[in-house]
Amino acid sequence: MSAPNENTDRIRLFLAQPSDCGYLPKRVSRNLVCDPQFEYNKSTHTALSQQGFRRSGSFLYRPQCPNCNACIPVRVNVEHFVPGRGDRRCINANRDLKVIPRPARFSAEHYALYSQYLQARHPEGGMEDQGPEAYEQFFISDWADTVFYEFRLGRQLVGVAVTDRLDDGLSAMYSFYDHRHAKRSLGRFAILWQLQHAREQGLDWLYLGYWIDGCRKMQYKERFQPAEYFINGSWCQAWGSTAVEPNMSKSHVK
Repeated sequence: MSAPNENTDRIRLFLAQPSDCGYLPKRVSRNLVCDPQFEYNKSTHTALSQQGFRRSGSFLYRPQCPNCNACIPVRVNVEHFVPGRGDRRCINANRDLKVIPRPARFSAEHYALYSQYLQARHPEGGMEDQGPEAYEQFFISDWADTVFYEFRLGRQLVGVAVTDRLDDGLSAMYSFYDHRHAKRSLGRFAILWQLQHAREQGLDWLYLGYWIDGCRKMQYKERFQPAEYFINGSWCQAWGSTAVEPNMSKSHVK
């Protein structure tokens, strides 16, 4: 099958093998995966992001789960986002941090912080550290326009935001941070900083990946409004879980 866009109409799509869902218990996960042999660039990455796809390493995928539509792609309107009171407190609490862009390549310092983050935030498993090679395969692609934004307190690295640059916005791929600075709410700050950075770059959207109905760990994405949700093949405005009825359309795959 081909993805329905003039920039992506030659990309074949495949259904990956089903596996246990890492977000919702007793459910089966299955992904629609773009042809890994296709020659991607920022233009095709943007077009696929506009269709609800997400990058993991060099792969682009979208959930295509049997009997479940809980994963909803979400993007935040950069121009109209206004920080709330809690957001402003978070921004003020982190004014002493310096943000430094780094190229998308392996860093032992980044990897050490990532390993610490996984141990602190995901002790139950599902996101276990599988080593430096898996780390590189997860974050780095030779075709993606990716930046590792460091957050430093003096010389100390306290956080990293892995961000893909698109034609129409930024894609907040992942962030990890030092859990010992919990009062700073560094995960929240990473998103707020990317929203501001996208605005400064004249971009329209910050893509946040998937909002997952029923998954507590993904509920934080409701905080950033106004947002659009990709439902039934198009983006629509909604304000959090009370306004969303998950019913993502299913593409036929040959």
